[in-house]
Amino acid sequence: MDIEFNKNEDHIKQLLYQLKTKIQKIKKGGGDKKIEAHHKKGKLTARERIDYLIDEGSGFLEVGALAGEGMYHDVGGCPSGGVVTGIGYVQGRQCMIVANDATVKAGAWFPITAKKNLRAQEIAMENRLPIIYLVDSAGVFLPMQNEIFPDKDHFGRQFRNNAKMSAMGIVQIAAIMGSCVAGGAYLPIMSDEAMIVDKTGSIFLAGSYLVKAAIGEDIDNETLGGATTHCEISGVTDNKFESDEACLDYIKSIFNKIGHDEKAGFDRIAPAEPKEKPGEIYGILPHDRVKPYDTLDIIRRLVDGSEFDEYKPLYGQTIVCGYGRVDGWAVGIVANQRKVVKSKKGEMQMGGVIYSDSADKAARFIMNCNQRKIPLVFLQDVSGFMVGSKAEHGGIIKDGAKMVNAMANSTVPKFTFVMGNSYGAGNYAMCGKAYDPRLIYAWPTAQIAVMSGASAAKTLLQIKVATLKAQGKEISKEEEDQLLKEITDKYNEELSPYYAAARLWVDGIIDPLETRKVISMGIEAANNAPVEKFNVGVIQT
Repeated sequence: MDIEFNKNEDHIKQLLYQLKTKIQKIKKGGGDKKIEAHHKKGKLTARERIDYLIDEGSGFLEVGALAGEGMYHDVGGCPSGGVVTGIGYVQGRQCMIVANDATVKAGAWFPITAKKNLRAQEIAMENRLPIIYLVDSAGVFLPMQNEIFPDKDHFGRQFRNNAKMSAMGIVQIAAIMGSCVAGGAYLPIMSDEAMIVDKTGSIFLAGSYLVKAAIGEDIDNETLGGATTHCEISGVTDNKFESDEACLDYIKSIFNKIGHDEKAGFDRIAPAEPKEKPGEIYGILPHDRVKPYDTLDIIRRLVDGSEFDEYKPLYGQTIVCGYGRVDGWAVGIVANQRKVVKSKKGEMQMGGVIYSDSADKAARFIMNCNQRKIPLVFLQDVSGFMVGSKAEHGGIIKDGAKMVNAMANSTVPKFTFVMGNSYGAGNYAMCGKAYDPRLIYAWPTAQIAVMSGASAAKTLLQIKVATLKAQGKEISKEEEDQLLKEITDKYNEELSPYYAAARLWVDGIIDPLETRKVISMGIEAANNAPVEKFNVGVIQT
């Protein structure tokens, strides 16, 4: 092992330690005191409920663990968006689980909570996964109601999704395990079956205080909307249970009897580990993101048996395309090549940049994968498309459009991993969040923005200085340097994968060694939804 390899390995291990530390803190939700208070009421926490519900040793693919990270400081924060979501196995069946964390602001809905719930429902709808709601929420966080309540992708959209999923034949099961208030009361009752835990679960459109204020009626919450009321008088809920555990056991029994739908038919054989050691990815990926590396070295540590059949290896070399398997599943991989290459026309091409020939190759490969019903995996380390007169005269926009068209219209499932850079239109072409990847995760080494920090900071500085000069203000070299530092620091914060994960631009940040698991669980989920016919639309030739 050389010195550079060891440096790279040390760097990524430090990043992974930071990630692990952050996740451990987030998993505490509202903190130990809130968890203790929860337990005193005889309730399990959101994560304890999920652990009890899913099959032992089956694994849980969390979605949005870092949602809300670093946001809402002025109101004490909102760890994980106050809700835990992810794909798990219940009685051997893959499903989406949505569990409110009542240790965080009583499970109240922040803007990011709504966005996260909608993402969970989107994953369930795209993959036709049954969904389980473990409800324990005080409803909308009122100080931010204008950011949560009325718009298309706000709080109300999830009830629309309840109705749409029901019409699609997607199973929805709900358990009311704490508060369930106001508009939020529709979520469990629009599900196929709604359970309630006695004494701790309650559901009503308005609580006792609001009822008193609105119509002058004196009534306690239990009589108003407790388990006895709704299971024996109103018929709103279907069954009541003495404890969280008994309620979750009943959900397990439901999942033990659900029928099976038609599969998409993605190809799978017996899984095999890569022959090249996956752990060596840590040493291969440069800590200095300007340095080149061979992306094939990464791919061979992700695919079964390290076997990869490259497509057009001598053409359009700044994008690597090819076929392999991950955990037995057949996949088509589209990855940015980060080493400098030389085309047969004698042109030196920079790694991580998309040129006309590479865009052309990727478009054709993506179409082939759709023709053969092979899921697509995008590995991003992209600076953007080539610029300048040579590229423009060569039709880079036309070829880029061709790639985007093929990728956007793909009907096979797409999975995206941001390994390094994800800048500008490169993010788009390589299936960024706007292009409906079934799952999108970042490695701790990722950066996501319209351009690199150095380029953006210098551009923003020029604009700022020009604005000041237009106002008749001259600034010294020292002031200009200080301004550049402030701009750079702010932009670098926004480049961080944590900034992206907090806002759900990615579904989470993972150890590179978890990439195979995400792809495998993702394709298994996607296999529940038959693929529609592929139509690429009008291609620019």
